[in-house]
Amino acid sequence: MKAYGAEFLGTFWLVLGGCGSAVLAAAFPNVGIGLHGVSLAFGLTVLTMAFAIGHISGCHLNPAVSIGLWAGGRFPADKLLPYIAAQVIGGIVAGGVLYLIASGAEGFDVSKGFASNGYGAHSPGGYSLLAAALTEVVMTMFFLIIILGATDSRAPAGFAPIAIGLALTLIHLISIPVTNTSVNPARSTGVALYVGDWALSQLWLFWLAPIVGGVLGAAAYRFVGSEPESG
Repeated sequence: MKAYGAEFLGTFWLVLGGCGSAVLAAAFPNVGIGLHGVSLAFGLTVLTMAFAIGHISGCHLNPAVSIGLWAGGRFPADKLLPYIAAQVIGGIVAGGVLYLIASGAEGFDVSKGFASNGYGAHSPGGYSLLAAALTEVVMTMFFLIIILGATDSRAPAGFAPIAIGLALTLIHLISIPVTNTSVNPARSTGVALYVGDWALSQLWLFWLAPIVGGVLGAAAYRFVGSEPESG
């Protein structure tokens, strides 16, 4: 239960910190943090929580990561559903807190997006479904490769949170214009529920593509990262 609680708190922090920076601070008059600031905010949520709860739950904060770690032989199947449930609930609660904060400002309109992920007309750059799907698969694939490599027993000890946090920052710098960057079904669900309408109708992609990417990343790391047989 402590591990599930840690995943709840960690995912709450990721959604509040990452999506909160997008909703509250990205375009704030005159001193908005923009795409670069939002990208850094998402990376910092993972970096800080990896140090805070990594020793408790592994700090997955993401159903695609949990599934990818399972596919990579690093996580037991019997914990998958409880981890995913804790992550999704944490994301939804964080989305609710962010909604309450954002609605305290005059003129707030949740239908404008609320940091939701989308494709086509709801992609920040107008990118197609195919472009969005490919982006989410590839970005999550490399995220898992980095996670598995940085946490490998052969990797330098103690640096994994930095590598993983910077990886998520880079992923956002690349893909915010395409999908607003998901690579995390819990993050997508946590805000889409409050937008409803198009955000919910497109949510399937931001479950399917990250999970496919996570499994592919695990397979790729198993291939390149497996130790050679002795003799």
